[in-house]
Order: sequence, then structure tokens, then C-alpha cells
Amino acid sequence: MNQEFPWGHSRRYNAYAQYFERTFGARVQKVTIDAGFTCPNRDGTKGRGGCTYCNNDAFNPSYCSPQKSITQQIEEGIEFHANRYRRAEKFLAYFQAYSNTYDSLENLKRKYDQALQIENVAGLVIGTRPDCIDREKLRYFAEVAKTHYVIIEYGLESCYDASLVKINRGHTFQESKNAIELTASYGLKTGAHIIFGLPGETKQMMLDEAAILSGLPLTTLKLHQLLIVKDTRMAKEFVADPGQFIFFGLEEYIDLVIGFLEKLSPKIVIERFAGEVPPRFLASPGWGIIRYDQILQKIEKKLTARNSWQGKRFL
Repeated sequence: MNQEFPWGHSRRYNAYAQYFERTFGARVQKVTIDAGFTCPNRDGTKGRGGCTYCNNDAFNPSYCSPQKSITQQIEEGIEFHANRYRRAEKFLAYFQAYSNTYDSLENLKRKYDQALQIENVAGLVIGTRPDCIDREKLRYFAEVAKTHYVIIEYGLESCYDASLVKINRGHTFQESKNAIELTASYGLKTGAHIIFGLPGETKQMMLDEAAILSGLPLTTLKLHQLLIVKDTRMAKEFVADPGQFIFFGLEEYIDLVIGFLEKLSPKIVIERFAGEVPPRFLASPGWGIIRYDQILQKIEKKLTARNSWQGKRFL
């Protein structure tokens, strides 16, 4: 007989797919949108050049381009996913590229409203930075959330200020904490993104982030291993001084993820355990040709072998 965990199913972590099934009663697919935003560490408000690891071309789908209208991107994205994921019945407009709350509320509403007017779009996923949110915007999102699914996903990348300085984020972890808590205070769902392997961070520091993040009102969490992408400042730093970077082998990374997962609150939904970029963009060592679903299978197999699960060591 399968063991059932606090999240109501037998998978050994609070899985994103089952979370959506509970929320919508059907398969839901995100449709990525590039709405032409920028970031305050790109346009000179807080800095130039953006995050040292960032090259949006490495993860934007082929249909995703700011030269196209939001409506066109969503319609093409729905067609793309309808062929790939035939069971998808509803879609979420995923405003992903750069900082998608970095504009006036009037302009933001115009873009979000375009997405919400499309049939079968059930809500919004807004990727942004902790320093690009305020109460006025959150009040608007709270109104939208009365009739649609809304989640605000914050790129935290690290819980350590020294790392945030090194990667040119332009904000502190305290700002991340404040933004997540403020967002949750409006009854809104919150997401976060963390990178494992940033220069200067030890394995223990990464494991310790589980307790730090568990203390925040997070709905979802994405974990990514460090991937150095071509045409970024980090790629140049890697060529100049490769010794400052430590890259995990696949099995070593899986061990790290499981150690992190054991210390993480079981309330937090895990959206991803690892990142992917097309091989042509990769400037750092990779794991060869392996799909994300294969990595996921390895994680779940090792969790079972160890009789481990998310929150096993959560205090």
C-alpha cells in the first residue's frame, strides 16, 4: 500500500502537477510570454548589464518574442502545447522574460488584460524581482485573483547578500523577504526561484537555505543548478577564472536536492528541481543528453530507496 503524505498523494514531494490537479481539476499548461519588459539593473536605475548569468534567448520558446503581440504569443503557445500536451484543458499566461511588474500599473493592466481575454486562459503567472512590486500593483493583482488564478514568482536566486552582489542582482535578501511577505498579506500566491552553485556558496550554505525559505509564506519553489550561458558576463568570468566555479555532477546534485528537500517545509510546492538550456547556449560543463523527466525519475527513485521525503527533517 502506498504511503500518503501531507500533500494528499503518494509522491515523495509536494509536486506541481498534483497541485494543479487539486486547484483546477484538470491539466493546466503555462504559455510563456515576452512582453518587452526590462529590469532596473539593466536600464541604469540600479545598474547596467543585468544579472551576470542572464541570457533570455536561452530559455524563451520559439513562439515567444516581444515583436509579437501578447495575443499572438499566447495563441501560438496554446497551439504548440496542444500538440505536445494533448490533455491540457486550461492555460496560464506566464509573463517570464525580465521583470514583468517593472512598469506603470496602467501599462501593466493593458498587457495582462490582453492575456485574460483569451479563451481558456485561466490566470496569470508573473515573473518579477522583489524590488519591482508595490501595494498599488498588489491591490490590482488581488482583484484579478478573485476571478482568476494569480501567482507572483520572485527571482531570489540566493538567500545570501554576498552572492546577490556578485551576480549583480541589485537587491538584498531582506528585500526578497519583504516582497514575499507583502504579497502574501494581500492573499496572493507567491513563488520563488533559487540557483544552486553560485560562486562562493558552499554545499552547507545551499542546504541551509531550506530552513530560510521555509520561514517565508511561499506557495511554490523552483530549484536550478547553475548553468553558465554563452554571451553573458558570467561566461566571461568563467573563461577568466574557472576555478571560482564548482559544478555538480548529476548524482551529486541529486544528493544535494534530496538533502535540501528533507529540510524544506512540506507546505511548499516544488515546481522544478533542475534547469535546462539548449546545448548550443551552454558555456559550462553539463550532464550530457538527459531530459528533465529522466532527472525527476532519478530523484524519485533515490527518495524511495532512502525512504525519504520532503520535510522529513523539517523542524
